Amino acid sequence: MKAEESSGLDSSLQNPQTVITMRDVTKVYAMGQESVHALRGISFDICQGEFVSIMGPSGSGKSTCMNMIGCLDRPSSGLVAIGGKETARMNEKELALLRNQTVGFVFQQYHLLPAMTVLENVMLPLRYQGIERADRRAMAEAALERVGLENRMKHLPNELSGGQKQRVAIARATVTRPSIILADEPTGALDSSTGRAVLELFGEINASGTTIVIVTHDPKIGASTRRCIRILDGLIQSDTMNEGGLHA
Repeated sequence: MKAEESSGLDSSLQNPQTVITMRDVTKVYAMGQESVHALRGISFDICQGEFVSIMGPSGSGKSTCMNMIGCLDRPSSGLVAIGGKETARMNEKELALLRNQTVGFVFQQYHLLPAMTVLENVMLPLRYQGIERADRRAMAEAALERVGLENRMKHLPNELSGGQKQRVAIARATVTRPSIILADEPTGALDSSTGRAVLELFGEINASGTTIVIVTHDPKIGASTRRCIRILDGLIQSDTMNEGGLHA
């Protein structure tokens, strides 16, 4: 039997609907004389247009899983493929290009550049793609309009509320029209009402066909997504569909 047949990986990698593939992924970190097993062999597929939460407590391995999906780290063993491309086969330049073109990141603490206006922050990823300034501006303005911040484009981040900052971060993540949005505890720094509004915004983005993956410790967020993958001690505890989740 050929290696690719015995691995069972070819069908998911060749399926154009599969945007994230993880197969028997492990990650071991050296901490002095000890080895820390962050992931112990996890496997799942995520298809284009899914709305998924990866949920677990601190130290469960969910952040390591996020780093694998975001091409920020490489597995110790197993396979990670984003858009059908095996990340272990790619060099750092190729990984950076894949991140920039395929994955949009939203973080709990926003990571906005304080000296730049809202518009300039959203334009920044487009600069790395080599897009002309006039086009960058038009695309960034459109992204900010989609999140309801057309009247805040000239403001600095410190002039915004937490919810507005997160909307800027979402506009920045979506301005390149990535196929995947990867959000790390995106409502963790927000009050409950603002957090719900941000989740509804993710739902609207997902409804347009973008794959949304939210990494969280919060069971309420886990229950709000269409699918929830629960991780504990580096292993998948469960992978379930939620009847009342946002979008299929």
